[in-house]
Amino acid sequence: MATHPDTLRARLEDRADLLEATRLRYRALRGLLNAFFWRDRLRANLELLREVALAQPEVDATLAAVGRRAAAEGWPRELAPVKLLEEVRHLREEVARAVERRLGPGEPVDSLSAAMLQLEEQVLATGPLLGRRAWGRAVEILPRNLPELRAACAAAEVFERLFKRPTPEGALPFNVAEADELCRALPLADAALRALWERLGRFDEEGRVRVFLQRRVRRAPVRVPRSGPELMLHAAFWHDVSRARLGELLEARLSPVVAREEEVPELLVWLAAGEPSPEARLVARGSMSEGRAGLFELAAELTRLSQARPTGVWNEELAWARLGAAAVRAKDETGPDVDRVREALQLFIRLRGQARTPARLFSPARAALPPSEVAGDMKDLPGLAQAARSVARPGP
Repeated sequence: MATHPDTLRARLEDRADLLEATRLRYRALRGLLNAFFWRDRLRANLELLREVALAQPEVDATLAAVGRRAAAEGWPRELAPVKLLEEVRHLREEVARAVERRLGPGEPVDSLSAAMLQLEEQVLATGPLLGRRAWGRAVEILPRNLPELRAACAAAEVFERLFKRPTPEGALPFNVAEADELCRALPLADAALRALWERLGRFDEEGRVRVFLQRRVRRAPVRVPRSGPELMLHAAFWHDVSRARLGELLEARLSPVVAREEEVPELLVWLAAGEPSPEARLVARGSMSEGRAGLFELAAELTRLSQARPTGVWNEELAWARLGAAAVRAKDETGPDVDRVREALQLFIRLRGQARTPARLFSPARAALPPSEVAGDMKDLPGLAQAARSVARPGP
């Protein structure tokens, strides 16, 4: 019994849509490759070439699977799905021959997809015959369907959503879930933007396009980005904004300890968790040692106590208990960050933290002399924490 064409199409599921889209792309690409000024035509449609190249492995797998199924089930050759399959196969062979011809003699490539990407690099490397303005050249070098550009845009969407919305003064602009999302977006944006700048350097030998775009990176986007360079500038702008905001945030909450790049993800999640619950602990993992984690906790707690005293006796006792526990945890840590934390504790002691005005508004020159019980060359972090608690106790 003959099979109805609609039934065959339904059995192909979404593979029929893929083959139809591929047929249209192959036709357009064949016309570009066979044109007299094929380089100029192809340079103006590099997104099409890259789209076909990226989809080619899936198209090859679909052609093989559908061909095996049609042969096994004996599909009639006059039916539309079978004609579509044969036409796509024929167009693929024509496109493959045209790509091979345009590449010219050289090393053989492993697949049609690799050959198309090699042809793209060859066309970009030759440059336009009569020159081109910087923006037009940037559009050619940065097609919108670059995987690196898509990754940068995905990360920029996270940055823009978190840092563009209004945030109460002193509050974090993200919660724990958003901090985790931000930590995944940061390395993704770093790698993607680095790859995009390297691509510009590879195809822009004179460096004019790179300089042209670098001058525009810090300009705030004023319209929805559409072209490849606009998408890159949009992603680079919000990446810079996020890095600047995070630097300010970490400095305001963890000064004088300076966070290393590899520590930022853990710190962001911990700070977000500590916003509603100050007792949240920073877990030591990876490159962060137990003492280093305690040093961050000590700096964060000292910053909070320096800015404003906790409300209520119970909350104040908990804050000092956290400071003491963090100091004990960090007592074996060494390095410049430890020295700066000691200096901050000694300054807090000199300023006699019981004053109503936040200690950060005073200077050492205006501070009172330290009491006798904390004078001298005290270097032990737990001892300094206990001395700070002692001088912060309200006077009679």
